[in-house]
Amino acid sequence: MLKTKRVLFFDIDGTLLDERKRLPSSAKEALRRLQEAGHELVLASGRSPFMIARLAEELRIDSYVGFNGQYVVLRGERIYTNPFRTDDLRALSGFASRRGHPLVYLNEGQMRGSVNYHPYVDECIGSLRHEHPACDPRFYERTDIYQTMLFCREGEERPYEEAFPGLRFVRWHPRSVDVLPTGGSKANGIAQLIGRLDFDPEQAYAFGDNLNDVEMFRYVGHSVAMGNAPEAVKKLARYVTTAVDRDGIANGLRLVGLLN
Repeated sequence: MLKTKRVLFFDIDGTLLDERKRLPSSAKEALRRLQEAGHELVLASGRSPFMIARLAEELRIDSYVGFNGQYVVLRGERIYTNPFRTDDLRALSGFASRRGHPLVYLNEGQMRGSVNYHPYVDECIGSLRHEHPACDPRFYERTDIYQTMLFCREGEERPYEEAFPGLRFVRWHPRSVDVLPTGGSKANGIAQLIGRLDFDPEQAYAFGDNLNDVEMFRYVGHSVAMGNAPEAVKKLARYVTTAVDRDGIANGLRLVGLLN
């Protein structure tokens, strides 16, 4: 293992966790060895902090880039947030309502939906091992919202992209798109954290598997795509490892020279 300290960012779903949301023992052991060597480990996910907490505790990681970069915590201290403007969410909510597309609004501690029930919401939130959120269509008026989920079929997000050029729409599921506030990306959140640690991006490593990892891959010096990632994501990565359930994390760390 290299002696020089590095900072490493790990996506969660499809990267650390497999399709059944299980953490491979080889990944857990690999991360433990990195920590013993003094490297800085960070979770970098589209998930909310309340969805990250259990895994972070298991891995003993107290730094994370949540909401695809909108909520950054370094060693237990919140150092950066980028919430939506309320007017943007009000306009987005009206636009989605007229098209029959539900939304889910998320802050750091909970989520609320724009409708009582929708099968797309149930399917997508269920895939994250969470229940269909309670309905509160004006939740965004009473709290900071860092990410919104739009539920629609592939291609149906295009009118939203045209109507809201300042927002970012990143598909993570065939039935759902993450909506990020102006200036939002994993890369931006990572830049905030790296700046605090006084690291150069070239010293940073990132492991990911989906489209919301693309900007992160472009920002860091060493990007590693999981073997289960789409081809478009693999083509943008510097390295490609095996699938998450085939020791992808451990093999990827060996590939980049951080694990023997």
